[in-house]
Amino acid sequence: MSSHDDRRGAMRIIEVFHSIQGEGPLTGVRTTFVRTARCNLRCAWCDTPYSFGPGRPRTVGSLVREVARNRTRHVCLTGGEPLLQAESRELLRTLSDRGVTTVVETGGSLDVAPYLGIPHVILSVDVKCPSSRMEGRNRWSNLPLLRGEDVLKFVIADRADYLYAKRVLRSYSGPATVVVQPVWGTDAGRLADWVLKDRLDVRMMLQEHKVLWGDTPGR
Repeated sequence: MSSHDDRRGAMRIIEVFHSIQGEGPLTGVRTTFVRTARCNLRCAWCDTPYSFGPGRPRTVGSLVREVARNRTRHVCLTGGEPLLQAESRELLRTLSDRGVTTVVETGGSLDVAPYLGIPHVILSVDVKCPSSRMEGRNRWSNLPLLRGEDVLKFVIADRADYLYAKRVLRSYSGPATVVVQPVWGTDAGRLADWVLKDRLDVRMMLQEHKVLWGDTPGR
Protein backbone atom coordinates (compact mmCIF):
# COMPACT_ATOMS: atom_id res chain seq x y z
CA MET A 1 0.00 0.00 0.00
CA SER A 2 1.33 3.44 -0.89
CA SER A 3 2.29 6.17 1.54
CA HIS A 4 -0.64 8.14 0.12
CA ASP A 5 -3.01 5.63 1.77
CA ASP A 6 -1.37 6.29 5.14
CA ARG A 7 -2.04 10.03 4.87
CA ARG A 8 -5.78 9.52 4.79
CA GLY A 9 -7.95 10.21 7.86
CA ALA A 10 -7.17 8.42 11.08
CA MET A 11 -9.78 6.69 13.23
CA ARG A 12 -9.93 6.47 17.01
CA ILE A 13 -9.58 2.76 17.81
CA ILE A 14 -9.83 0.79 21.06
CA GLU A 15 -8.64 -2.57 19.75
CA VAL A 16 -8.19 -4.74 16.68
CA PHE A 17 -8.25 -8.50 17.09
CA HIS A 18 -8.65 -11.76 15.19
CA SER A 19 -11.43 -14.03 16.45
CA ILE A 20 -14.62 -15.95 15.65
CA GLN A 21 -17.73 -13.91 14.91
CA GLY A 22 -20.15 -14.55 17.75
CA GLU A 23 -23.25 -12.69 16.55
CA GLY A 24 -25.41 -12.08 13.50
CA PRO A 25 -25.48 -13.69 10.05
CA LEU A 26 -21.77 -14.57 10.03
CA THR A 27 -21.71 -16.34 13.41
CA GLY A 28 -18.87 -18.84 13.50
CA VAL A 29 -16.86 -17.18 10.72
CA ARG A 30 -13.22 -16.20 11.27
CA THR A 31 -13.21 -12.41 11.41
CA THR A 32 -11.01 -9.39 12.11
CA PHE A 33 -12.70 -7.10 14.64
CA VAL A 34 -12.10 -3.36 14.59
CA ARG A 35 -13.50 -1.77 17.74
CA THR A 36 -13.86 2.00 17.52
CA ALA A 37 -13.63 4.38 20.47
CA ARG A 38 -16.45 6.44 21.98
CA CYS A 39 -20.19 5.84 22.16
CA ASN A 40 -23.11 8.23 22.30
CA LEU A 41 -25.23 5.75 24.29
CA ARG A 42 -24.91 4.28 27.76
CA CYS A 43 -26.85 1.02 27.76
CA ALA A 44 -27.39 -0.31 31.28
CA TRP A 45 -26.16 -3.78 30.34
CA CYS A 46 -23.30 -2.72 28.03
CA ASP A 47 -20.58 -5.40 27.96
CA THR A 48 -17.85 -3.18 26.46
CA PRO A 49 -17.76 0.01 28.58
CA TYR A 50 -14.00 0.14 28.01
CA SER A 51 -14.86 1.32 24.48
CA PHE A 52 -16.18 4.65 25.84
CA GLY A 53 -12.63 6.03 26.07
CA PRO A 54 -10.72 8.07 23.48
CA GLY A 55 -8.77 5.12 22.06
CA ARG A 56 -5.74 5.80 19.92
CA PRO A 57 -5.40 7.02 16.34
CA ARG A 58 -4.99 4.46 13.58
CA THR A 59 -4.81 5.24 9.88
CA VAL A 60 -7.16 3.48 7.52
CA GLY A 61 -4.10 2.06 5.75
CA SER A 62 -2.74 0.47 8.94
CA LEU A 63 -6.11 -1.12 9.71
CA VAL A 64 -6.42 -2.58 6.21
CA ARG A 65 -2.92 -4.02 6.46
CA GLU A 66 -3.78 -5.70 9.76
CA VAL A 67 -6.84 -7.29 8.17
CA ALA A 68 -4.60 -8.56 5.38
CA ARG A 69 -2.14 -10.05 7.88
CA ASN A 70 -4.97 -11.99 9.50
CA ARG A 71 -6.01 -13.31 6.06
CA THR A 72 -9.70 -12.81 6.87
CA ARG A 73 -12.32 -12.16 4.23
CA HIS A 74 -14.65 -10.72 6.86
CA VAL A 75 -14.39 -7.74 9.20
CA CYS A 76 -16.65 -6.63 12.03
CA LEU A 77 -16.64 -2.87 12.61
CA THR A 78 -18.02 -2.40 16.10
CA GLY A 79 -17.63 -0.13 19.09
CA GLY A 80 -18.37 1.96 20.86
CA GLU A 81 -20.36 3.43 18.02
CA PRO A 82 -18.53 3.27 14.67
CA LEU A 83 -21.00 5.62 12.96
CA LEU A 84 -19.66 8.49 15.09
CA GLN A 85 -16.50 8.48 12.97
CA ALA A 86 -16.83 9.75 9.40
CA GLU A 87 -13.56 7.95 8.55
CA SER A 88 -15.36 4.64 9.01
CA ARG A 89 -16.86 5.04 5.53
CA GLU A 90 -13.39 5.35 4.02
CA LEU A 91 -12.34 2.18 5.83
CA LEU A 92 -15.39 0.32 4.54
CA ARG A 93 -14.85 1.45 0.96
CA THR A 94 -11.19 0.45 1.09
CA LEU A 95 -12.01 -2.98 2.47
CA SER A 96 -14.77 -3.40 -0.10
CA ASP A 97 -12.33 -2.62 -2.92
CA ARG A 98 -10.25 -5.55 -1.64
CA GLY A 99 -13.21 -7.94 -1.62
CA VAL A 100 -13.69 -7.90 2.15
CA THR A 101 -17.21 -8.09 3.60
CA THR A 102 -17.76 -5.96 6.71
CA VAL A 103 -20.53 -6.22 9.29
CA VAL A 104 -21.14 -2.81 10.86
CA GLU A 105 -22.62 -3.05 14.35
CA THR A 106 -24.45 0.13 15.33
CA GLY A 107 -26.59 1.06 18.32
CA GLY A 108 -29.37 2.33 16.07
CA SER A 109 -29.42 5.98 17.15
CA LEU A 110 -27.54 7.40 14.14
CA ASP A 111 -28.38 7.61 10.43
CA VAL A 112 -27.35 4.49 8.50
CA ALA A 113 -28.19 5.98 5.07
CA PRO A 114 -24.57 7.00 4.22
CA TYR A 115 -23.51 3.35 4.53
CA LEU A 116 -26.10 1.81 2.22
CA GLY A 117 -24.25 2.48 -1.01
CA ILE A 118 -20.97 0.86 0.03
CA PRO A 119 -20.64 -2.65 -1.46
CA HIS A 120 -19.94 -5.65 0.75
CA VAL A 121 -21.35 -3.97 3.87
CA ILE A 122 -23.89 -5.65 6.16
CA LEU A 123 -25.62 -3.40 8.70
CA SER A 124 -26.52 -4.80 12.11
CA VAL A 125 -28.82 -2.23 13.68
CA ASP A 126 -30.06 -2.38 17.25
CA VAL A 127 -33.47 -1.41 18.53
CA LYS A 128 -32.86 -0.50 22.14
CA CYS A 129 -35.37 -2.05 24.54
CA PRO A 130 -36.44 -0.59 27.93
CA SER A 131 -33.85 -2.44 30.04
CA SER A 132 -31.10 -0.61 28.15
CA ARG A 133 -32.54 2.73 29.35
CA MET A 134 -31.78 4.02 25.86
CA GLU A 135 -35.09 3.23 24.11
CA GLY A 136 -35.74 6.94 23.71
CA ARG A 137 -32.73 7.20 21.39
CA ASN A 138 -33.94 4.75 18.72
CA ARG A 139 -33.84 6.26 15.22
CA TRP A 140 -36.98 4.74 13.74
CA SER A 141 -36.29 6.14 10.27
CA ASN A 142 -33.47 3.58 9.95
CA LEU A 143 -35.81 0.59 9.90
CA PRO A 144 -37.35 1.10 6.43
CA LEU A 145 -33.85 1.53 4.98
CA LEU A 146 -32.65 -1.95 5.95
CA ARG A 147 -32.11 -4.48 3.17
CA GLY A 148 -32.39 -8.24 3.00
CA GLU A 149 -28.73 -8.72 3.89
CA ASP A 150 -29.02 -6.53 7.00
CA VAL A 151 -29.93 -7.39 10.59
CA LEU A 152 -32.41 -5.78 12.96
CA LYS A 153 -31.40 -6.81 16.49
CA PHE A 154 -33.18 -6.72 19.84
CA VAL A 155 -31.17 -7.43 22.99
CA ILE A 156 -33.63 -8.82 25.53
CA ALA A 157 -33.18 -8.79 29.31
CA ASP A 158 -36.70 -9.53 30.56
CA ARG A 159 -40.36 -9.92 29.70
CA ALA A 160 -40.86 -6.16 29.32
CA ASP A 161 -38.12 -6.06 26.67
CA TYR A 162 -39.67 -8.99 24.85
CA LEU A 163 -43.12 -7.39 24.75
CA TYR A 164 -41.55 -4.14 23.56
CA ALA A 165 -39.81 -6.00 20.71
CA LYS A 166 -43.09 -7.67 19.76
CA ARG A 167 -44.81 -4.27 19.54
CA VAL A 168 -42.06 -2.92 17.29
CA LEU A 169 -42.20 -5.97 15.05
CA ARG A 170 -45.94 -5.64 14.56
CA SER A 171 -45.23 -2.57 12.45
CA TYR A 172 -42.07 -3.85 10.76
CA SER A 173 -42.49 -5.77 7.50
CA GLY A 174 -39.08 -5.14 5.96
CA PRO A 175 -36.70 -7.74 4.57
CA ALA A 176 -33.94 -7.56 7.21
CA THR A 177 -33.26 -10.62 9.36
CA VAL A 178 -34.71 -10.02 12.82
CA VAL A 179 -32.55 -11.30 15.67
CA VAL A 180 -33.48 -11.57 19.33
CA GLN A 181 -30.54 -12.05 21.66
CA PRO A 182 -30.63 -12.47 25.44
CA VAL A 183 -28.54 -10.19 27.60
CA TRP A 184 -25.57 -12.35 28.61
CA GLY A 185 -26.24 -14.00 31.96
CA THR A 186 -30.04 -13.93 31.68
CA ASP A 187 -32.21 -16.99 31.01
CA ALA A 188 -31.79 -17.72 27.30
CA GLY A 189 -34.12 -20.72 27.46
CA ARG A 190 -36.91 -18.52 28.77
CA LEU A 191 -36.54 -16.20 25.78
CA ALA A 192 -36.56 -19.17 23.41
CA ASP A 193 -39.77 -20.42 25.05
CA TRP A 194 -41.46 -17.06 24.50
CA VAL A 195 -40.42 -17.03 20.83
CA LEU A 196 -41.74 -20.55 20.32
CA LYS A 197 -45.02 -19.89 22.13
CA ASP A 198 -45.70 -16.78 20.06
CA ARG A 199 -44.38 -18.33 16.83
CA LEU A 200 -42.29 -15.26 16.09
CA ASP A 201 -40.44 -15.23 12.76
CA VAL A 202 -37.11 -14.24 14.28
CA ARG A 203 -33.68 -15.76 14.77
CA MET A 204 -32.91 -16.56 18.39
CA MET A 205 -29.15 -16.22 18.86
CA LEU A 206 -26.63 -16.36 21.67
CA GLN A 207 -23.23 -14.65 21.74
CA GLU A 208 -21.05 -17.52 20.57
CA HIS A 209 -17.77 -15.82 21.51
CA LYS A 210 -18.95 -15.67 25.13
CA VAL A 211 -19.90 -19.34 25.05
CA LEU A 212 -16.32 -20.02 23.94
CA TRP A 213 -14.36 -17.55 26.09
CA GLY A 214 -16.68 -15.79 28.53
CA ASP A 215 -16.31 -12.02 28.95
CA THR A 216 -12.63 -11.93 28.00
CA PRO A 217 -11.95 -8.63 26.17
CA GLY A 218 -10.52 -8.94 22.68
CA ARG A 219 -12.02 -12.38 22.08
